[in-house]
Amino acid sequence: MKLGIARERREGERRVAATPETVKQLAGLGLEVLVESRAGVFAGHGDDDYREAGAIVVPDLDIGDLDVYAHVRPLEHPTAAALRRGAVTVGLASPSSELAVVRELADGGITSFALELVPRISRAQSMDALSSQALVAGYRCVLEAAIRLPRFFPLFMTAAGTVPPARVLVLGVGVAGLQAIGTAKRLGARVSANDIRPSSAEEVTSMGGTFIKLDLETAEASGGYARELSADRGALQRQLLTPHVADADVLITTAAVPGRRAPLLVTRDMVEAMRPGSVVVDLAAESGGNVEGSVPGRDVHMNTSDGKGSVTVVGLKDAASAMPTDASRLYAKNVANLLALMIRDGKVSPDFGDDVIAGACLTHEGVVRHPPTAEALAALAGDESNEKAPENEGVA
Repeated sequence: MKLGIARERREGERRVAATPETVKQLAGLGLEVLVESRAGVFAGHGDDDYREAGAIVVPDLDIGDLDVYAHVRPLEHPTAAALRRGAVTVGLASPSSELAVVRELADGGITSFALELVPRISRAQSMDALSSQALVAGYRCVLEAAIRLPRFFPLFMTAAGTVPPARVLVLGVGVAGLQAIGTAKRLGARVSANDIRPSSAEEVTSMGGTFIKLDLETAEASGGYARELSADRGALQRQLLTPHVADADVLITTAAVPGRRAPLLVTRDMVEAMRPGSVVVDLAAESGGNVEGSVPGRDVHMNTSDGKGSVTVVGLKDAASAMPTDASRLYAKNVANLLALMIRDGKVSPDFGDDVIAGACLTHEGVVRHPPTAEALAALAGDESNEKAPENEGVA
């Protein structure tokens, strides 16, 4: 079977879905691996590296000739349309925001696997791309804050005086948040954190941070994810967080609810109450933002309420892609490990009796297998039908 690895086309995307290491793994399982020329150049892998690993490097990938297609970013219409019926795709799919493409994949008879849907169970950890890429993003958040903060992160005791450590506050303690805590601690900052899941307190402490406990209901969904708070509870959360935000030199927000707009954790008023020179990094800027006024891919300067300066709000975009070498190393292993679970005698033959394979499958044989996505498509189809229906005419 032919497995294709394309050069990612979306602006800002520098990762690749296979590295020479994973090419060896997949070729060893019997797949013929085709890699588009310069697919791995940003991740530090040249065409010769892929050839030496056993891949066939082609100038342009013929999507319609592939049995399996591995990708990083969600598929776009031209690619989905070019896939042959019965082909298998593996990659990030963002089904909640790419409904039209999901419908096209189902209608085209494509078996697609979305790495966002990989169950969060121990057996599937090596295939969990959300976690691997969040690790990269959490690390990047702290670096982005450190280069913008007009002061040191660590404590310095010098003959000229003592420089106190920076205070870093992390909101949202998933994989990205924990990595941000650990990175900020390694840089010498004093770190505190908050999450609406009670299980996070121990994790924060284990990373050397101080957990901020708020008088607020817990909100933990299945699989260890956070669930969305009600409007009243969200407002109370912001009120309780306000003094902690004002006391921070650096604020990093990483909170997300799968398949939903990112929750608003920090208002503009809260940002403006911070000290001049403070830095806010919003990792969720691309999914709606945890911070009011953040803009993906831009720095926004908000004047402080005391009129003495401004706060820099960084809306992170393509956070994992900014570190393509290690992000690709991890992501490519996620892809290869999921494919390895499905390969039998050199062919990709998904066993839907396997919880991991069944959970990660988005479309198969014309059916959208992910219930929330299927429901969203049904609702969308109903809305479209209502728009097209003629108005009732009166009867004489």
